[in-house]
Amino acid sequence: MQKLRFSKYFKGIVILLDIFIIAFVFVFFFHLRNRELQIQNVDWEQNGLSVLLLIFFWILLSGRTKLYDIPRNLTYTLYLERLISHILIFLFGIILLGKVSNNIFLKYERFGLAISLFVIFFFLKSIIFFFLKFLRTKGLNFRNVMFLGSKTDASEILENALKERRDYGFKIHPYPHSEIRNDELTAFWSENGIHTLYMPAHGSGISSAQQNEIYRQAEIHKIKVALIPETDNNHYFNYEVMYIETQPVLSPAKFPLDYFSNWLIKRIFDVLFSAFVLVFIASWLFPILALLIKVNSKGPVFFKQKRYGYHDEVFYCYKFRTMVVNNESASKTTKENDDRITSIGKFLRKTSLDEMPQFINVLFGEMSVVGPRPHMLLVDDFYKRKIGKYTIRSLVKPGITGLAQVNGLRGDTGDMNVEMKKRILADAFYVKNWSPILDLVIIVKTIYLVLAGDKKAY
Repeated sequence: MQKLRFSKYFKGIVILLDIFIIAFVFVFFFHLRNRELQIQNVDWEQNGLSVLLLIFFWILLSGRTKLYDIPRNLTYTLYLERLISHILIFLFGIILLGKVSNNIFLKYERFGLAISLFVIFFFLKSIIFFFLKFLRTKGLNFRNVMFLGSKTDASEILENALKERRDYGFKIHPYPHSEIRNDELTAFWSENGIHTLYMPAHGSGISSAQQNEIYRQAEIHKIKVALIPETDNNHYFNYEVMYIETQPVLSPAKFPLDYFSNWLIKRIFDVLFSAFVLVFIASWLFPILALLIKVNSKGPVFFKQKRYGYHDEVFYCYKFRTMVVNNESASKTTKENDDRITSIGKFLRKTSLDEMPQFINVLFGEMSVVGPRPHMLLVDDFYKRKIGKYTIRSLVKPGITGLAQVNGLRGDTGDMNVEMKKRILADAFYVKNWSPILDLVIIVKTIYLVLAGDKKAY
């Protein structure tokens, strides 16, 4: 087993740092503002209890938001969702405490405290996040891992991700033996300080008896065993472990947007956001883009195409036309350097401005601002038969932007069977882990890609 010298202390140090910041900001603001407020007979006990209550709430809340349970493979997009959710709930607690408390200082300064703590924690925790990523790219703070068993698409996707993302901090040790013998395997673990063993959940090419022995040896040697489910198999995603007394039971999973309150929040946001964009941006941008499209090539300004929506209902998805008029638009996907794309079309695709008319689809309730991107019907029909989890995308409305797109999973390049599985994994993650803050983070990242230009958009 790999010896972890400093990692177990790091979380404690970060928690202590957060506690210090909360106390410091409170005391700093109190001394700064007390000159103006001129609070007579300062009740230090009340102020001390207020600080202790805020610290207790911060730590208690972290158990819910998993602020300190940050896996090394977490992307900044998902980290921001977790961080902002935690900070906003905490700030609401500060404002509420100031409102109901008899503490004069809190009553006057609750908003100043809240804004200051938001800015400090947002930037500090982002710096710590990227500092750890930087250390891992330099070969520090790593985990020794290995893969065992037959090569599957899922294990290949995972192995390539761990190799490409050096900032995750995983060092892969290839197992040198073609046959698996317990004495050689345990010796390999000891020699290389293996922390985690990855194996396919199905089709590993290892007999059940041998697998059981590997699990037993791993438990003895304190090796973590992680099973990799195939993307073709969606059973693990559709179920969650529940308990009847102490007996675990696999029950059908209920996703966040299955709850009416969450659905209503998302729908209200979609209507307000799309109405804002159509009134204040589209009202002047659409005529300009329409004129450029008309001048650049013959044909209509808008392009509409049938797509699958919520629960596979077919709807017309609207876009600005970026290609010359052709008969292959419904049967041939776009490829890099596609000669059908017009010169203005290249710009629209690079900046994703061609998707702007889809805010009309959002207003009509056919799409959402954020969700899995709708594919051509023939693409959906093809991959539904090949990828088990593919239909999970239809459990939410398709979106103008999505988690897969802001993480660069787009375009028809490379092995499409593997690339499409990566997209479906991202879409499945979104369906299972939706939150309003995750939508906001994806929107902010999309705006950045629109302004900077998406290299993978063509």
